[in-house]
Parts: sequence; C-alpha cells; structure tokens
Amino acid sequence: MSRSADIRILMTTDTVGGVWTYSCALASSLAASGADVFLVTLGPRARADQHTMLRDVGVHLIETELALEWQDPEGQNISEARRVLADLEARHIPDIIHLNSFREASFAWRAPTVLVAHSCVNSWALACRDTTWLTEPRWRRYTERVVAALDAAAAWVCPSQAFHDNVAAIYQPQSRGAVIWNGIAPRDPAGRKQDLIFAAGRLWDRAKNIEALAAAAPGLDWPVEVAGPIDAGFSAGVTWLGELPHDAMAARLRHAAIFVSPAIYEPFGLSVLEAAAAGCALVLSDIPTFRELWSGAALFFDRIDSKALHQTLAMLCADEAARARLHRAAYEHSLTYSLTRMTNAYLGLYESLLTSHRPVAPTCQIEVRA
Repeated sequence: MSRSADIRILMTTDTVGGVWTYSCALASSLAASGADVFLVTLGPRARADQHTMLRDVGVHLIETELALEWQDPEGQNISEARRVLADLEARHIPDIIHLNSFREASFAWRAPTVLVAHSCVNSWALACRDTTWLTEPRWRRYTERVVAALDAAAAWVCPSQAFHDNVAAIYQPQSRGAVIWNGIAPRDPAGRKQDLIFAAGRLWDRAKNIEALAAAAPGLDWPVEVAGPIDAGFSAGVTWLGELPHDAMAARLRHAAIFVSPAIYEPFGLSVLEAAAAGCALVLSDIPTFRELWSGAALFFDRIDSKALHQTLAMLCADEAARARLHRAAYEHSLTYSLTRMTNAYLGLYESLLTSHRPVAPTCQIEVRA
C-alpha cells in the first residue's frame, strides 16, 4: 500500500488541551494524503473557534459528548461509549481505528487499533508527588482499564521516549510500543519580536507549574503574559489572558521574544513546539521530556527554583545577542518535528498493521524522516 493510498481512519479525540491541536493537524494531513478521516470527539463539544481548525480540510467531524476516561474513572459511561463507537465503526467501515485515549482500545473493534498515549492519570500523579488518592477503588479500576487497553491495542504509541518509558514502567504492557514525535506544519518566524515573556497552561493544573512563573515574575523588566484557564487564586504580577483561540495563541507567539514552560510533567508539549516554530527563545524546566526534545535549543532551569527562573529571564531580557542565538536555535530545531514526518510515521504504522493482519505492536521505534 502506498502512502497516498485511500485508507479510511476512524480517529477519536477530545477538545481539551493539546490533543485537539494534535488531532486536527494529523487528521488534516492524513486527509491531504488521500485518507478518508472521521474525527470523533469525546467530552465537551468543540467550540466555534475549534471548528475553524477543520474548515475546508476534508475531515469528517463527528461529536458524541461521551465522557472522557479521566473524568469517568468509575466507568459509568463505558457501555454507552461501546454502543456509540461500535455503531460508528459499522456505519463508516474504517480500515484503522486511531484512539487518542486508553479505555476505548479494549472495545470489540473489527479494524486494527492504534492507541496513542498523550497523558495518563498515574504518571501525572507521580510527577506531582500526589499519589495517595490512586488507591481509591475508582482509580484502581481506571488503572486496570489502561493496562487492558494497552494489551488489547494492535499498537501503542507515545509522543516522546521519556513518556514511553513512564508508560512502560507503570503499566508494563505486553508489547514494546513505539515513539512518534508530534509535529506541526512549518511556520514563518518573520516579524519583529516584542519585549514580552509568554507562557501557556492551566493554572489549576499542578503539572503545568504556572505558579513558579508567577513567583518569578515580580521585578522583571518585561511583562509576563499567561494564556489558559484561570481560577480565583491568580497572582497580580502576571497578566492572565484566559483561554485563547488557536489563532490568537499563534499571534501572541509571533510577538513574544521569550516563551517559558515551567512544567513538572509534560509528555510532549505542543505549545513549546509552536513557540519554537514562531522563533521564541525557550526557557524550559529541566525535565526528561524537554531535555530529550530541546537539548541545545533552550535554556533549562530547576523546575522548583523560581529564583533561578527569575535570574534566567532577567539575563535574557538584558542580552539581545543571547536571545537571538536562542531564537535561531529553537526555530531550526523545531523543523525536526514536522507534520510531514509525523504523518508519514503514522501511515507507515497503519500500513504495517494492515499488511500483517496480526494485532501486534511494532518491536522497534518508528523513525521516518521527512
């Protein structure tokens, strides 16, 4: 099967966070390659601005409002999810089922299933050092379903080696799985940068560690802006923008000279990639994922040391030459994570499953160069 061959793909997604951005980009690129893609949402319906990301790209959007697995650890919505998704498979007869969450992989699919692990509750809790609640019966059932899903999938994929290793250590799946880095379409970084420090993340999500940036912001010469859902506890030293549409985020990144991610847990970090592609200088927490993906193209700081973050940002604000070097390094390295490379890797995986007709995962890392 050639990579431009007509293939029908049923892909699940959610509209919360980076999974939607990833799914829209991949689904659109697969459709451009000749695939027939049905993108099925779980959880909240897509907002109007999210719908625009799929305008005129040939992707069929189906919205279900089925529960997200991490919002339904008891599994109360599983029977309904089985029924709805089985009906969609019978109606559209896909060649491949591409799942962007765990539990659905254990359903009785006719087509081969690819499970892409973008995050999980257990790895999040371990990173945040808050695991006592995982012993509750409902979260033990969640863990059991994740294990069953990884073992049931024809192949499972993670967007970084660091997260792959976490999943393998926590759940010990029967198959080795694969690593396919996320990718985005090329950006034009041209344009005058402003004296602005920018970040994105949910304030209520401890893994995003936005409070470290809020603590580092006072006394900096440049303003600090943060995009993302907020709550009543935000700091006055930072400009909180709330949740921004994708186009507005892209505009902010084009103007910001520095992008910060103080995350203590990040399986990939699409916002970092988008910032790098926009020519921002990257200042990142020193965690395995960011070291894997951005070594040589970013400055790293101890994720719990807000003073070190303040000093790093103050130095960059004052050093135009250092910013210019980081701008170039980040942009050039962002080209490694191309949408073409990601799409070709997934098409190669789909083809291997369709050729083998056996529900087994690949035994080595997928490496396809654009």
